[in-house]
Amino acid sequence: MNKTELINAVAEKAGLSKVDAKKAVEAAVAAVTEALAKGDKVSVIGFGTFAVVEKGERQGINPRTKETITIAARKSVKFKQGAELADAVK
Repeated sequence: MNKTELINAVAEKAGLSKVDAKKAVEAAVAAVTEALAKGDKVSVIGFGTFAVVEKGERQGINPRTKETITIAARKSVKFKQGAELADAVK
């Protein structure tokens, strides 16, 4: 499902116009993005939790040259599914 399909599904399930559904989806994504950028955790009960994790510096191998390279430390987003989502996917 892509963003347009998600907007159409939200519009249908919530009884909204596609314009209002698009605003709602974009606002939700923006709110989650802003919270994660500040380092906050975002929990949606029944769906899951988004959190920022620190990944340390590590050694890797360039597949083209087979040289050892250093991969810099970085932040990444981690998602842990909620119990209801896990049950629905089974």
